[in-house]
Amino acid sequence: MRQPVFYIPHGGGPCFFMDDPAGTWTGMEAFLRTLPSRLPERPRAILMISGHWESEGRFLFTGSAKPDLLFDYYGFPQHTYELRYDAPGEPDIAARAVALMETAGLPAGIDPERGLDHGVFVPLKVAFPDADIPVIEMSLDRHLDPALHIGAGRALAPLRDEGVVIVTSGMSFHNMRGYGDARFTEPSEHFDHWLSESVALEPAARDERLRAWESAPGARQSHPREEHLIPLFIAAGAADGPGEQIYRETVMKTVISGFAFA
Repeated sequence: MRQPVFYIPHGGGPCFFMDDPAGTWTGMEAFLRTLPSRLPERPRAILMISGHWESEGRFLFTGSAKPDLLFDYYGFPQHTYELRYDAPGEPDIAARAVALMETAGLPAGIDPERGLDHGVFVPLKVAFPDADIPVIEMSLDRHLDPALHIGAGRALAPLRDEGVVIVTSGMSFHNMRGYGDARFTEPSEHFDHWLSESVALEPAARDERLRAWESAPGARQSHPREEHLIPLFIAAGAADGPGEQIYRETVMKTVISGFAFA
């Protein structure tokens, strides 16, 4: 059965594994726990695209059969650097993804040493805590070109019919200076409305709007740099129909959303 495609928020650092007396992250955590129930069947593997890995000149895929974790966050409690997520890799699927990209004219390769960054293992540890589904991570191109990443998603779409669920991971609002600042509430609402409206369009119209995302209301206030938004473009590219907003919450005075494509 065809697997869906997701764009999910991954929170702040290891937020779901720390004390949270104000309940800042409880709603997002609850949403992430619903991901397995949104799948038509157990996936053969999970292909994750995180806003925390960029490469130059070609897209890269993790090739290790036993990927390590990259604790690429700073200043958090010691126990958050001892988290484990021992999901296996799947080199054959990584090689298949590279072949699909190259067939589409997109340079791609395998990184046999790269581990899973926190944009991958933190949300997966919430959503799939048993860590028994193979995980492959893919990089973004560091130039963050919207059309290039839409095209990358289109190239990877056949994996959906091969038992692979594509999960793109970022934050629909990602401005570190804006979190907790009420001056950013309204811009985040405007951008979220535009984003939700765009995702729900048919693919050709959606792609056109996403390529011009910087012209959206609140765009640069929501994303001074767009590495946490670009994964959504890969998700959209891998879809052949409209998407839908499946999560929306005000977190630290800014609106955060998640999307699915059937």
